[in-house]
Amino acid sequence: MSQKPGEAFDAFLLLVGKLNYAWTNTESLLIHMIGGLAKVDSETATIIFLTLNTSRARIDLVQRLAKRDGTDPRERHAILNVTDRIQKVGHLRNRYNHCIYTFDDNAEVSHTILMRIADRKDAIKMGRTDPVDLKATAGIEQAITDLRDINHEIWSILRDYRYPH
Repeated sequence: MSQKPGEAFDAFLLLVGKLNYAWTNTESLLIHMIGGLAKVDSETATIIFLTLNTSRARIDLVQRLAKRDGTDPRERHAILNVTDRIQKVGHLRNRYNHCIYTFDDNAEVSHTILMRIADRKDAIKMGRTDPVDLKATAGIEQAITDLRDINHEIWSILRDYRYPH
């Protein structure tokens, strides 16, 4: 049974949606890490989290709080390790959230085009393309699995260091 035009793209977009859901779920756990590291209640941590308007800023805050003097070295290592892992998945998530798609003659998506301009010393580079293929799909599926594992790791940190939740 062959697919109708667009069904493969619909499946791909569903996968990107699952990635975004997993990302948001994981990112929200930073609230508890902010609360534990800043030694504030969950409501205050939520206000801080929501005031920062990018994932990068939220992760930076958690990392900087963990690097302060007085943070247990094991706690610092655990937090920096998990936030590094979050950032690696974030690069893939950003690729699919900040791109446009090209289609082939069969109305199937063939490539992503990154919507970013990279300034070089004497030139600009824009429109990096990547194929939407089985490798791309496998990468997204792996990122979703990685986020699930990161989630479990964060919950362990929250329990181990008695962060508010």
